[in-house]
Amino acid sequence: MQLVLVSGLSGSGKSIALNVLEDSGYYCVDNLPVKLLQETVQLLRDAGNARVAMSIDARSGGSLALIPGYLENLKAQGVDVRLLFLDATDHALIRRFSETRRRHPLARGNITLEECLTRERDLLSPIAEVGHRIDTSELHPNALRTWIRDLLDVDPRSIVLLFESFAYKQGIPLDADLVFDVRCLPNPFYDPRLRPMSGLHPDVAGFLEREPQVGKMLADIRDFVATWLPAYTGDNRSYLTVAIGCTGGQHRSVYFVEKLAAHFRALTSVVVRHRNLAA
Repeated sequence: MQLVLVSGLSGSGKSIALNVLEDSGYYCVDNLPVKLLQETVQLLRDAGNARVAMSIDARSGGSLALIPGYLENLKAQGVDVRLLFLDATDHALIRRFSETRRRHPLARGNITLEECLTRERDLLSPIAEVGHRIDTSELHPNALRTWIRDLLDVDPRSIVLLFESFAYKQGIPLDADLVFDVRCLPNPFYDPRLRPMSGLHPDVAGFLEREPQVGKMLADIRDFVATWLPAYTGDNRSYLTVAIGCTGGQHRSVYFVEKLAAHFRALTSVVVRHRNLAA
């Protein structure tokens, strides 16, 4: 049985993720109380459901602290458990609540939206670090749908390496475990011919590969990840996100992500994300 738990901040995209899973053939349960998790899984397993998805949010309160132990018990029973934690900056969440005019689930009395978010983060903290975090702050719904599908189409027996490019001018992604800054390297942006291209284009790759510094930094990052990957695997992680940042997230970071992904695909499951490239 494969069980996908979806959690995270209100307004971060949990409903979108659950809809993707339902469309993909998962039996979905929305807003399940945490204390019913193990019994519900057993019930659905006995009924022959091979793929199940459940969403759990902050309304479960203090019982959220029970989830890490529950997940270990389910894994010991042979259940392929994956926890996706959707996150976003307070600025992005406040903007979304303003646009939809929705009331925050934790809103009581005169409490402000900012105070609701602070309380929600505190309640969710026991599971925020044990799942795979996805920063949806600047993601369009279609991009989130694609990322969810990609994450589930990997071998659950090995750690999943996620390489993502990003733009420093947009801020460091919340989901990054390791962050490498390649802004010190020569920038193809300043070549008018290369500016409209991305790091996926052979001409941009050729420009970067002619620079000795680029090859040296690429080798250093590759060796660092390779050296420490066994330690992260031994820490019982399911996912490790390696974020590579440059100024605009178009050229250098994209090139590095593609090169690193190509190298590590021979070693483990790999997923690639480019946060600032047009879809």
